[in-house]
Amino acid sequence: MRTDMHVQQGRRPESGPEIWIRGPVALPEEPPPSPAAGAPRRFSWVGTHGGAGVSTLAAVYGGHDCGHNWPGPADPPSVLLVARTHASGLAAALGAVEVFRRGEAPHGLDLDAVVLVADAPGRLPRPLVERVKVIESVIDVYRVPWVPAWRLGDLSGQPPRETDALTRLTGRGR
Repeated sequence: MRTDMHVQQGRRPESGPEIWIRGPVALPEEPPPSPAAGAPRRFSWVGTHGGAGVSTLAAVYGGHDCGHNWPGPADPPSVLLVARTHASGLAAALGAVEVFRRGEAPHGLDLDAVVLVADAPGRLPRPLVERVKVIESVIDVYRVPWVPAWRLGDLSGQPPRETDALTRLTGRGR
């Protein structure tokens, strides 16, 4: 009995028909990159308390300075909460994270991270380190060290080396 199938004994059939192409083959055209593909992501900086450093961070890393207010409809919905590393600043940061966790933040906002700005030069005391660990257990935290030049209003230099991860996140540094 003869069949029209071209299967040799002991070999599996090919997965599809054999196709011959004559002449040069043009590669498919790649779609143009989307306008947002090369642009850094934009953020809204939101201070969890007075003096958190929102304006300084927005000037150095880019993004929208919301002060202590939630971003408006025209502002970037990606939120970076900002707080100082003193006891009341860390408590305010944790409270703001809880607002997002409970779903009480304005609709459409995304909490991306908390940015903790040093309230003084040097190391944090152990009780404050423990509070930072609590925040880090629920959200990404970026730390910004004490920068004497910023205290004097000089924002012209490069961001501190310790903030390279924050620079990559925001896509911009001076």
